[in-house]
Amino acid sequence: MKLKKTLLADLQRHYYFGGRKDYRPGAGKLLLNMFNPRFLPVMFCRVAHALYKCRLTPLARLVSLQNFVLFGIEIGMRCEIGDGVYFPHTVGTVIGAQRIGRNAVIYHGVTFGAKEIDLDYAENKRPIVGDNVIIGSGAKVLGGISIGDNVVIGANAVVLESVPAGVVVGGVPAKILRQIDMRQE
Repeated sequence: MKLKKTLLADLQRHYYFGGRKDYRPGAGKLLLNMFNPRFLPVMFCRVAHALYKCRLTPLARLVSLQNFVLFGIEIGMRCEIGDGVYFPHTVGTVIGAQRIGRNAVIYHGVTFGAKEIDLDYAENKRPIVGDNVIIGSGAKVLGGISIGDNVVIGANAVVLESVPAGVVVGGVPAKILRQIDMRQE
């Protein structure tokens, strides 16, 4: 089952940031981590997206609402998020992106979304985020832009234009601060 495999990858990433870099969680660990405030929001967003894909939209909305009420994180049920997502903290986070790649680290207070009110959730007005991206606390990524792979977005940055792979960006509006030497990563 794809959902189970994805949740296990998310859990492995959770343990990676907990200092256990070679840990391979088994299915039994899913049950043990259901009450972890860093993992349960991920589980809720995965279930909501799976329900949405099965055309069970009212149930998907209910699960998304639980995530918002319990953890203060709003994740669009349509947003496809790759394996290994990690939320160190969730409060104030709003994810209305079109897609987020694998192994994203998203800190609290981050916003992904359209630049203007978009009640229809038009995908061309939503950001697409690559793999291995770290988004610092309070960052805003707005509009139909692309964020490349291996990008670090600094805390409180406001990203309004597409960002190439392998860079660190920061500021208001965000600018490239430096290249990331991938050989050292």
